[in-house]
Amino acid sequence: MKGKHKVIVQNIRLHYEFEIKRNITIIQGDSATGKTTLISMLRQAENLGASSGVYVTSDVPCRVLEGQSWRVILENVSGSIFFIDEENAFIYTQEFATFVRGSDNYFVLITRENLYNLPYSVEEIYGLRSSGKYQNTKKVYQQIYRIYSNAEPLPIRPKKIIVEDSNAGFEFFKNVSERKGISCESAGKKSNLFSTLKKVQGKDELCVIADGAAIGPEMNQLYERAQQMKNIKLYLPESFEWIILKSGIIKGKEIQMILEHPENYIDCKDFFSWERFFTRILIDKTEGSHLSYKKSSLNKTYLHYKNRKMILRCIEEIELEEIKSDKEDNSDE
Repeated sequence: MKGKHKVIVQNIRLHYEFEIKRNITIIQGDSATGKTTLISMLRQAENLGASSGVYVTSDVPCRVLEGQSWRVILENVSGSIFFIDEENAFIYTQEFATFVRGSDNYFVLITRENLYNLPYSVEEIYGLRSSGKYQNTKKVYQQIYRIYSNAEPLPIRPKKIIVEDSNAGFEFFKNVSERKGISCESAGKKSNLFSTLKKVQGKDELCVIADGAAIGPEMNQLYERAQQMKNIKLYLPESFEWIILKSGIIKGKEIQMILEHPENYIDCKDFFSWERFFTRILIDKTEGSHLSYKKSSLNKTYLHYKNRKMILRCIEEIELEEIKSDKEDNSDE
């Protein structure tokens, strides 16, 4: 299953409208914001049809997944959007995560808890609120809004960088940081980011760089820490591989088309997260060339001045590009 799917759920009193474009979407928020009502309306529509008074508009089936039969349902259903409420304890299990991996369905998980077994995007964590639309009618229009929107003043000018892992992305930012005269360290893995930030001392501006495509479970702690310590800034691109593809180093119209609408190319059955898709595209497009890419270790060609400059220019959020003379340009090739 791939693509963007618009879903409308409504009755005479309520109207929900949103778009789903990844295999995992999270809806959070406090009580009395309409999350449970949404599940109830979907359940009524599924069980009672038109007699329920609930109308669901979508180009793919929308279903509620709950109860003991969830495994059987997932084994036999494809091409659907499943909505799951947090009262279903199975969503917190590794078994459920295994079912999601390789499933040909999208999942909308309504929960206030962090789901560490699932790699979901920071871009797909939403809350619910009344939109204020059509205020002269009695119907309440509910809309979803992105919880972690970036409202930081840009560009970030860090004195220190912490990178999520120790692979190719870290090697790149480590090299760039040394040229810029700032420190850069690896957290080792995304689950270590919060504990690494807790050790941070001082008021110098610090930037955390992590793959936004899979950092969702860690976002609550990271965001709270960043709010407490105003010198901590978050830069969360889809992935380092996405940055390289966006930079234009790898030529081709197909890449630009993919970057404009990745949801039309990423089949959730094949890719657990978008980060894995961008990694696969980059590896395939550079195989056998001087730009051959491996995630585990950075090809030094990406550190050549012209390539490094192209990558840094598409990272508008952070000021990392160094000033260099023509003589240095030639000596760095």
